[in-house]
Amino acid sequence: MAEMPEDRMKKLALALTLGVLAACGQPAAAQTYPSKPVRIVVGFAPGGTNDILARMIGQWLTDKLGQPFIVENRPGAANNIGTDAVAKAAPDGYTLLMANAPNAINHSLYEKLPFNFINDIAPVAGIMRVPNVIEVNPSFEVKTMAELIAYTKANPGKVNLATPGIGSSPHVSGELLKMMTGMNYVHVTYRGSTPMITDLLGGQVLLGFDNLPASIPHIRAGRLRAIAVTTDKRTPALPDVPTVAETVPGYEGSAWFGLAGPKGMPPEVVNILNAQVNAALADPKIKAQLIDMSGILIPGTPADLGKLFKDEVEKWAKVIQFSGAKPE
Repeated sequence: MAEMPEDRMKKLALALTLGVLAACGQPAAAQTYPSKPVRIVVGFAPGGTNDILARMIGQWLTDKLGQPFIVENRPGAANNIGTDAVAKAAPDGYTLLMANAPNAINHSLYEKLPFNFINDIAPVAGIMRVPNVIEVNPSFEVKTMAELIAYTKANPGKVNLATPGIGSSPHVSGELLKMMTGMNYVHVTYRGSTPMITDLLGGQVLLGFDNLPASIPHIRAGRLRAIAVTTDKRTPALPDVPTVAETVPGYEGSAWFGLAGPKGMPPEVVNILNAQVNAALADPKIKAQLIDMSGILIPGTPADLGKLFKDEVEKWAKVIQFSGAKPE
């Protein structure tokens, strides 16, 4: 066997040494995580957008990281019960949270919570924003955002606006619109999207504000008419429907979803999870599924999601104060 040239041997030895040093310098958590099943807590019942997203991302993480990521539904108090469980969990990366818009809204809506969303929950990875939609029964004469604003001002207190609940993203998005435009309507609250849509279809109420995924089948079928969506850009799911911001510059009031965990998780664990969620969002199959759900993807760093947390808390605090809303 021919001898290896001395300079090549030196280079190989150096490479091996650097490799060993890199492995030794790598934090233990990054080398072993995950070494057991991981819980993703969802603060809502099975079947909704939060649950669907958690199972989709959980399956990706299971496949890529070699341990089960198990969805645990802990519904109640608009995500407060599930969030409290995560805030009190060990910050080791084995208990995660499907964080969403109600977390930022509840921060101001509830006078006392057993946790502080900003101080006790750590951002991991953004997933997507979802538009709310302003929609009407087709018998309602209004067809544009400008017409709707003018109509409510010309008929003060005579227009009922239905939403799926106090403190929901559609509710506070409607209050933000009122704050920015001076619209005059009466808020009618329902316990969820299903009964609200039923009355909207039946003509018991003519104007509704809802998360787009719940309403989009009725809009596509012509049973409801979309006036505008609330994201700052049009959604690929309904590209012909304008945004509110096209009439009311600066308006934005969407739902959002992201993966989070208890404060104090090892940074290397957060980075592993963040990289995998971003990879999932870049996967053509998952990307197509999320867009079909009306999603606008928000990949990025943990810091990006942390900024969204803080911005949303500040934004909705002003709207809650303006509206005087109290939890049901």
